[in-house]
Amino acid sequence: MATAQQLVAVLLLSVSCGTEGLAADALHPAAVHATLHRPMVVAAAHPVAAQAGMDVLKRGGDAVDAAIAIQAMLGLVEPQSSGLGGGAFMLRYDATSRRIDVYDGRETAPASATSGMFLDPSGHPLARGVAMTSGQATGVPGAVAMLHLAHREHGRLPWSSLFESTALQAEFGFTVGPRLQRFIDGKFPQATTPDVSVYFGTAAGGRLRAGDTLRNPAYAGFVRRLAQQGPAALYQGDTANAIAAKLAEQPLPAVVTLDDLASYRPIKRQPLCGPYHGYQLCSAPPPASGVGLLQLMALLERSDIARRSADDPQAWYLFAEASRLMYADRDAWVGDPAFSKVPTQGLLAPVYIAQRRALIGPRASAAPAAGAPPGSANGTVDATQEAGGTSHFVIVDRFGNAVSMTTTVESFFGSGRMVDGFFLNNQMTDFSFLPEGPNAVAPGKRPRSSMSPLVILDRRGRLVGLLGSPGGNAIPAYVAKTLVGVLDWRLPMQQSIDLPNLVARGAQFNGEAGKMKPELVRELAQRGVTLRSGSGEDSGLHGVLWRSGHWDGGADSRREGVVLFAEVH
Repeated sequence: MATAQQLVAVLLLSVSCGTEGLAADALHPAAVHATLHRPMVVAAAHPVAAQAGMDVLKRGGDAVDAAIAIQAMLGLVEPQSSGLGGGAFMLRYDATSRRIDVYDGRETAPASATSGMFLDPSGHPLARGVAMTSGQATGVPGAVAMLHLAHREHGRLPWSSLFESTALQAEFGFTVGPRLQRFIDGKFPQATTPDVSVYFGTAAGGRLRAGDTLRNPAYAGFVRRLAQQGPAALYQGDTANAIAAKLAEQPLPAVVTLDDLASYRPIKRQPLCGPYHGYQLCSAPPPASGVGLLQLMALLERSDIARRSADDPQAWYLFAEASRLMYADRDAWVGDPAFSKVPTQGLLAPVYIAQRRALIGPRASAAPAAGAPPGSANGTVDATQEAGGTSHFVIVDRFGNAVSMTTTVESFFGSGRMVDGFFLNNQMTDFSFLPEGPNAVAPGKRPRSSMSPLVILDRRGRLVGLLGSPGGNAIPAYVAKTLVGVLDWRLPMQQSIDLPNLVARGAQFNGEAGKMKPELVRELAQRGVTLRSGSGEDSGLHGVLWRSGHWDGGADSRREGVVLFAEVH
């Protein structure tokens, strides 16, 4: 079996690393295929997964075909972040029609779910660690059904041909990397569940180390059945029975029926788009947080942040204060639109944006309250504590079609419960633990998500970029920071991704203070922004931008991701 190093060998294209700006009406990739030999790009959080996607593109696959192969492989080599037992949001750009389709594969609450299921007998919210590893933590998985829907509409290669590389890798094993070892040794509750302990245990009674080989024959068998049977391999039959049985185990067993699994349906939605400095930014609508990302960028658009730089404390101050306003609104108003009215258009209305922007003063004050956007009803206090455990990847195929997809099992290793070689999500704990508000639990409901996969268009609707990140509640801030870097400060994509992260939400100013110059940190403190290291899950930003005749790509150095480029002559 090829090593990980051999698997990442690929024909690389040179990437533009200059700081020249990208015109808002930059040439569409499909228009330059004749001279650039149809450049293809994959950026993902693990080199083996990125190579699996590139191999599919080289066989003539659509970006959706590559996404399926990448997700299957990520579930093996990056199980702490995503997998076939989780959910996802995908944006697909079509180069011919210039249409963007949004595929919602968010998990759903089973029919047995109740609004008070995460309260203890005295009516107080359960400790998060208890809830995350319980049987009640798992929602009905959505990623597989969503990918199958997208493949039915856009796939070029047979579904059955997209899983064998993962099956072989699972059989022969892959090398455990430093990042996976860090989570194997983690101090979070899932790291000590029985299934996690067995899966990552050694014959000598220890745990796997970086450099060890990890094999998963159960996963190989499952993905081969998935290749032949389609989604029925997950939602019906032996695996469905195993999921129901696993979730019925203590502690806090859940009733997830075979009907809950068999009745899951992904949703095809319209993208949510908004302008920014001559571009169109398009993301996933509620229950995803694309509306929060677009609101944050709208708050920044009429500021002078574009005339500043990454070393300017006022730029970071503006970013922090706009972020706090966005999060206050997002937390108060965003949920599953099938269950509560989400004032999406009101949150983005220019008059409302101007009112919120006017609240940014010369110095940070108390945590801002949610506003009252047009179309909103009475707000409630939100009690959602979204954890990390997510991945993002971007793809451009030879036809100019593209995918930006964020995928998750919610927290690290999901609920820590495993079936057929993959971990089950704990997405139910993305609901509010209190039985009120737009993100309260209800049967069949999709929990609010911070996932904000992004497609960037020019003013003519042509693709110029893709971007996204994991990071739990920090996702909109991670993506927005990178957008400011590439679009406003004209930095290369990699430099924009590498900019320090700053996540300002409520009274907290979390960030990578150690990556900022000391004088910048001091001047932010003088403005009332006192940075505290840490923000939950590391970012895992992956993005590409069409710039000066090349794809300018970046992979987050905080993870193990890579960007692969290839030509088709």
